[in-house]
Amino acid sequence: MDLNGVFPAIPTPFTDDSIDYVAARANAKRWMATGLRGMLVLGSNGEAPLVDADEAARLIATVREETPQDRVLIAGVNTQSTRQAIVAARAHAAAGADVALVITPFYFKSQMSGEALLRHFTAVADASPIPVLVYNVPPATGVAIPIATVEKLATHPNILGMKDSSGDAGYATEVIGRVPATFDIVVGVAPNLMAALSVGARGTIVAIASVFPELCVELFTLARAGRTAEALRILHAMIPLARAVTTTYGPAGLKVASEANGYVGGLPRPPLVPLTPAQVTEIKQMVEQLRTWAASRTLEGVAQ
Repeated sequence: MDLNGVFPAIPTPFTDDSIDYVAARANAKRWMATGLRGMLVLGSNGEAPLVDADEAARLIATVREETPQDRVLIAGVNTQSTRQAIVAARAHAAAGADVALVITPFYFKSQMSGEALLRHFTAVADASPIPVLVYNVPPATGVAIPIATVEKLATHPNILGMKDSSGDAGYATEVIGRVPATFDIVVGVAPNLMAALSVGARGTIVAIASVFPELCVELFTLARAGRTAEALRILHAMIPLARAVTTTYGPAGLKVASEANGYVGGLPRPPLVPLTPAQVTEIKQMVEQLRTWAASRTLEGVAQ
């Protein structure tokens, strides 16, 4: 299984508080017409905690139908108990997912020691019919996986790697230095992308790739080719929007940005609330600015 590339953390479109599967299919088809390595469905930006199990299965199956066999479909497991995580991983596999992205349990965060997390992920990986990608996202969960625990998990044959959305470049650097090269680290925070790739991260799963997939793929390709200055130009141009659709406005912001660039977003599912008109205008302006900037680079290249 190869995670070398860019994966969008795709939003889940809702209409009248129900998943719009037609829109989900159309979005997936368009994303898969780009150079993306695959997709993440039901991640944090896909409002996974707000999606029921039966909806999740149908959504994964729908997106799978538009995912070529040479791409990787990752599906989020966002449960609290080990038992629930095993059930979800098996259900996601049956629906067509290639990889299960398993979040750290966090409700009893003070009890989530390295040993507890080691037992949890090991049990899920033992029972899962598809490879497991460990999800470290302490800004959302309050739980950080100790590096020593990651090092132990890296020896499990059914744990593919870890998505690190800690935002801590030092943490990612140390993890990469202590795990085998076969254990894929994928970065989940767009502003940290260049730093993570420079120390050996394998790929990236970021929300902004749902809005500007081609630009994210270009950035990744340039970085891999050692064309750092060119890659940094793109990254610096993307950072304001990348922050807006994640830490600032969350899934509601991502949906507005996606719609502004031609995808179907819809409203967030309650208890999340839609953006205000002023916030919508702000996001749309940011999308237009980035689109204009990207187009101007293309014209510069033609002129040269």
